[in-house]
Amino acid sequence: MNILERNPGEPIENLGIGKIIEVDGLRVIAELDPNLTELSRVHAGEVYPIGQFGSIIRIHFGRRIIYALVGRLRMKADYELERGVVPHASSDERVIEADLFGEGEWETDDSEGWKLQFERGVATYPLPQQTVYLTPKSELRFIYGHTTGAVLVLGEHVGSGGATCYADMNELLGKHTAILGSTGAGKSGAVAAIIHSILERGVAATYEQWKPQILILDPHNEYGNAFQEHMRLSTDEGSLSLPYWLLNLDETIGLLIGKSEYVATSQANIVKNALLEARKKSAATLNLDTDKLTVDSPVPYVLGDPSGLDEFGKVNGDLYEIGFVGAVNAQRPNDRNKKNHEDCNKVLRKLESLTKDDRISFMMKPWDEAGDPMPDVLAQITGGDSTVRVVDLSGVPNEIAGTASAAIARTLFSLKTWQNAEEREASPVLLVCEEAHRYVPNRGEAQYEAAQGAIRRIAKEGRKYGVGLFLVSQRPSEVEPTVLSQCNSWIVLRITNESDRNHVRGVLPDSMEGLTKMLSGLRRREAIFVGQAATLPSRMMIRHLSENQLPKSNDIDFDQGWQNDALSAEQLDSVARRWRYQKRS
Repeated sequence: MNILERNPGEPIENLGIGKIIEVDGLRVIAELDPNLTELSRVHAGEVYPIGQFGSIIRIHFGRRIIYALVGRLRMKADYELERGVVPHASSDERVIEADLFGEGEWETDDSEGWKLQFERGVATYPLPQQTVYLTPKSELRFIYGHTTGAVLVLGEHVGSGGATCYADMNELLGKHTAILGSTGAGKSGAVAAIIHSILERGVAATYEQWKPQILILDPHNEYGNAFQEHMRLSTDEGSLSLPYWLLNLDETIGLLIGKSEYVATSQANIVKNALLEARKKSAATLNLDTDKLTVDSPVPYVLGDPSGLDEFGKVNGDLYEIGFVGAVNAQRPNDRNKKNHEDCNKVLRKLESLTKDDRISFMMKPWDEAGDPMPDVLAQITGGDSTVRVVDLSGVPNEIAGTASAAIARTLFSLKTWQNAEEREASPVLLVCEEAHRYVPNRGEAQYEAAQGAIRRIAKEGRKYGVGLFLVSQRPSEVEPTVLSQCNSWIVLRITNESDRNHVRGVLPDSMEGLTKMLSGLRRREAIFVGQAATLPSRMMIRHLSENQLPKSNDIDFDQGWQNDALSAEQLDSVARRWRYQKRS
């Protein structure tokens, strides 16, 4: 019978490699055929290596085919010794260990021919002495490649003969994804590849219009190069506006007082009372109902001028009464005891230093009382024709980075919270948190507390409101565990640090010991893909992107760089100017 006409569900004798000697739950142990003298088999002109980590074997049980993922290959004597049995195996006997993960059955009809009905999970278990077979690449391509519905192309499955690796888009985006890997493993390229696949889906699916909304928190100014038509939101260029009045009470307290193990309650109360009073005064100007506002309502308010005040809040003998500064002064005691005024003075001194800091001018620009700026601020994050918005946070000081990222994440979440059901369904948003360990670290650093709370809330509740989350990090062990545990899909590239590998093993939902053992040896762009968005737990190669589709995260080429002249005095002067003025252009 011609090999193309045969029933693909029948065993292929040439691909048989051994027999099962133990079934322990989902773990199968098989002894390789002692007559195997080579480490590969050939079938239909294709070479099949034996015992490769992450490869798929199959076991026939009547018409059913049970599939398992190879996780270990070792000598039988070592296996017997581990089981507490005196080794009887000869020096060349080997065993293969694999984890059962799914089963299927080949069916045929006159119109479509043979079709594999595959499903995750195992209801049929093999028995000892059954033969283990390598899985034909045509069958692997069928399992991996025949995916319908809303799917994204991520790359190719390794060792599958070129089978495309698909991801369920709604699972990948809606239920959050972690993208992890050491520096240089290709994390940023993986993120860019996924986003390009999202952008290309409209054409592939022949939609009349396709307007995804993607917001990237970019701490290193990398992603602008990858998306030529993106909207750039930058502190350097003044295109990012996160005004002080957008901050809630906790963020405002963190900005004006700072967070530590002990925060002066009296100062916090002063900020709270002044914030509410300032918001209410401005709300009346904007014709808003002041009785319905809270201290966290994002109502613009006049800041006032904290400079030039004496120790009792006065200018030329008169108490300063304008805006937030005036609301702080209104809480001063009616005496001349400097000690009793110190709490108010501490708040105003901090405010004065912030208003004079050019690095955070994007937050401290005063409201000019010329109308309501709220729609324009929200339009930065969502709305309009831009599909990819890159928030360049590379110029934000570390002590402000947490507050800035928290304000963005919380504003996005609040926007989705207060939309109605129809508005949410029409405008889901993907938030990409690059270098997540910087904004949601697994440690109690005060400046990141607000960001932790904001992104933690998106991780826990975002999917209900149409906010997807990508957590991207090179140090998974340093990411806040509550946030990381909310991810339902995982793309893990090469990880060289042992503590990070152990951390990944502990949190992966589809824990495959054999796959995680490969993490330190993966090639650039090669990744382990597991979770609800994956058809199968698998090893894949991220799709190739052209140079203009990649983030600017490539390593500096020393060989090329040192072929140039050293920087001239004029060039160094230009660098010094950018450094001094904290502006890139």
